[in-house]
Amino acid sequence: MILPAVEQIPPARGQVTVVAGPPGAGKSTVAALLADRLTPSVHLHSDDFWHYIKRGVIPPYLPEAQRQNEVVLDVLVSAAFGYAAGGYQVVYDGVVGPWFIDLFRAAAKERAVPLNYVVLRPDRHTTLERATGRGGDALTDPGPIRSMHEQFSDLGVYETNALDSSSLTAEATADSILRSLARGTYLLDSEAGADAGDACDPVQHP
Repeated sequence: MILPAVEQIPPARGQVTVVAGPPGAGKSTVAALLADRLTPSVHLHSDDFWHYIKRGVIPPYLPEAQRQNEVVLDVLVSAAFGYAAGGYQVVYDGVVGPWFIDLFRAAAKERAVPLNYVVLRPDRHTTLERATGRGGDALTDPGPIRSMHEQFSDLGVYETNALDSSSLTAEATADSILRSLARGTYLLDSEAGADAGDACDPVQHP
């Protein structure tokens, strides 16, 4: 029996949106809300990928965790752009400062996939209050939280990618980001950026 030929239609191109910031900035909550508003979507919660290391894990905020963090970031970047190349709107949340964003930019250029970068940066008091009030296995130690908040205090050329969410609810923050994504505010320049308009206007659910 000869089966009829099936026309192969390449999937629509997706995009990657990195929601970054210090612990307690609200990244995971906001990223989940964004993923719920985009179709088709993937939410990559980066903390999970560190938890996959069962033995020999090093707290990622320690200097000696540099190599470990690079390995985990490589895995996460591959996953994010793999989904996006298949047509998914990928929302990635994690502590991705300017010191790591080049990994994402290189993948965006290689895959010709649009990349957005938004840094949630509530003030230090708000960040500490949110972070220390979390439960589960989330980082609540004020020392590392203050240190990482300081690292995000000056983003250099990425200052325009920062969003002060101190007085915003998670829902209001997500709404603000969605509007900015539609305008291309957080789009980083890449070979994909020239024709990223369609990819930056994903289907949204009310």
